[in-house]
Amino acid sequence: MPETSSPPPAALRVADVVRDTVARLSAAGIPDPQVDAELLVAHVLDTSRGGVQAAAIRGDGFPDALASSFAALVDRRCAREPLQHLTGLAPFRSMELAVGPGVFVPRPETEMVAQLAIDALRAVASEAPIAVDLGTGSGAIALAMATEVPNARVFAAENSVDAFVWTKQNVARLGAENVTLAFIDLAEAFPELDGTVSVVASNPPYVPDDAIPRDPEVRLFDPPAALYGGPDGLDAVRQLSRVGLRLAHPGGAIVIEHGEWQGEAIRDILTADGWRSAATHPDLTTRDRATTAVRP
Repeated sequence: MPETSSPPPAALRVADVVRDTVARLSAAGIPDPQVDAELLVAHVLDTSRGGVQAAAIRGDGFPDALASSFAALVDRRCAREPLQHLTGLAPFRSMELAVGPGVFVPRPETEMVAQLAIDALRAVASEAPIAVDLGTGSGAIALAMATEVPNARVFAAENSVDAFVWTKQNVARLGAENVTLAFIDLAEAFPELDGTVSVVASNPPYVPDDAIPRDPEVRLFDPPAALYGGPDGLDAVRQLSRVGLRLAHPGGAIVIEHGEWQGEAIRDILTADGWRSAATHPDLTTRDRATTAVRP
């Protein structure tokens, strides 16, 4: 009987890789498997999500040389490692921020917190208003203020060594020359600015110590110092209120991100400390997300 050779393996196609990845991510419980699959393929192909979608429609092939490294990324995502850790980037407003282990990954809901700070900064009559971001992490809020209000002077404080490395990288990659970054504790931040700041903004740790975040990406990979804020989650908020009063000039604003059930308690803290017009604002999902107040 004549010998026959096995047919060559079918060439990988982008559409097939996306489909198979969606199935794997879905089975692993990933909330948006289609989005994550397309973004992972885009990352390894060095293109955009739209580029992946177009390649799938055209029937483009997927390079065999990338199959092994791509499979390893999918394995890590199935283990619930954040997508942003795998791609090294997190979108935030008009920016892409470098992120990875040791820094809190900025969330879409924080974009409206940044908007509140930007709106308050734009309302200042000064030609060079001053803003401060306390506990800046990746630099998301500080860099949003600096890039969208380019006449502002923005000061950002961070006291985590691991996070500070990412913040420095993001300030450099965006060329934000109007940002001053300092490695300093919240309580001691920027004494040279006392009484001159128009906007004090922060996304502090606000998860109560005994609460367990639902998402594995948060629970397993976000730095604990960026999550947990004491027995009721408000220890950092109490400190922010006092530091904000020191920094802000009369009429200056404070903007604090928080959990959806914490608005009333934070309004009470700010009001008791002497802030005026404390108000809580919902995010796009209608959950309370940030509280603002004005220094008398």
